[in-house]
Amino acid sequence: MNQPNLPHYPNNPAYGAPWVSPSETEHRLYEAGMRGDVEAQLRVLAGAELYIGAPKAEVDAEPDMVLWRSHRDEAGRSCKPVLTRGMLPPWHPEWVFHGVSLKWIAEFEWRDPRQLLAVNTGTPAQILLPATPQHRAMWLRYYAENDQPDGDRLIALRHGALYGPLAYGLACGVHLAIGNGVPWNEVGTAYNEYSQELESLRESWGITERTGWQRQLNFLLDARNSPPEPDFALRVREDLRAGLGEPPSAELWRETAAGHAQDIGAGQGAVQNIEELVRRIIRYEARFRADGLLAPDGRVTTTVAYDYGRAVNLARWGLSARFCNPHEAEQAIVYAGALSKSAYHSWEDFSAAYALGRVLRFDDEEYGSFYQQNVVAHRLLTENEGSPWRNIPWR
Repeated sequence: MNQPNLPHYPNNPAYGAPWVSPSETEHRLYEAGMRGDVEAQLRVLAGAELYIGAPKAEVDAEPDMVLWRSHRDEAGRSCKPVLTRGMLPPWHPEWVFHGVSLKWIAEFEWRDPRQLLAVNTGTPAQILLPATPQHRAMWLRYYAENDQPDGDRLIALRHGALYGPLAYGLACGVHLAIGNGVPWNEVGTAYNEYSQELESLRESWGITERTGWQRQLNFLLDARNSPPEPDFALRVREDLRAGLGEPPSAELWRETAAGHAQDIGAGQGAVQNIEELVRRIIRYEARFRADGLLAPDGRVTTTVAYDYGRAVNLARWGLSARFCNPHEAEQAIVYAGALSKSAYHSWEDFSAAYALGRVLRFDDEEYGSFYQQNVVAHRLLTENEGSPWRNIPWR
């Protein structure tokens, strides 16, 4: 099996229009290369995830082994090739990628000291670095100096979807993209590296093949993955609000929700859980208002955003795991976006609903990482000028 062809770009912009880098990583590598600044290049590589291509069948047979093949460049030099994320080739069903770090590369057993590390071969962001023991020791120092978490960031690829239905759907899945440190607008070769994707889907979702992925995706798109109780309680509040012409009191909401639960045959324990759920929602919404996730008079009407937002990401994960093809993933993402649009009135409404669905399921009023990640993502998405929410109208 041949590796998919990488796009070839002339290194000299005089051959055509100035090169537009896919992301900030490639831009910084290109600028450093134009200056001849190897130290700056190494600083970029030290903080970047790098990728090594491999046949899917080979990785499936030995998931824990990375066979890093060499190639010869146009000058006949033996090289070990890696790519930055923005330079990954188009999705291919039988070609996948290992994610590695500069530390992993430095500690790799380089048997030929004359070999070179080739980053982004054939592109303006290309780097050729000698890989002698002395050079690899230097790579480790740069990695150690840069081995700090970047924190939550909003990342985009310039060649990814930026407008239209696909971008809209991807913007509905952006909370998890921020948390996972991946571009929000990519539907392509990798989300996480291939082996990690398979492990995550197996352990977190029980998905090991295409049928299981499709089943779980359908549950999310039908809003049947999350527990039904939160939306039951929220519907009661909306019905009371419509009948009264004003928000119901907390006591009336709680008593009415408990009464409805009894009417449909819920046991005493389930009724008590509904009452406590109403109290939890009230407390979370108060905290949301204090932290800016809700307006002073805002409320959440339904938590389906949490299922729809995860559907976007499950589509991307399935593509990365080779459980579907790009067309199928894009269809699911666009559909999740359309469902989200019909359920909410603004990006802010969607975000608060996504946050409530998530914390009710996982946070248990600890206001820990599950809660704080929502706050950080909400602020990035509502305040950052480059946010899709600032550039894609809700309606």
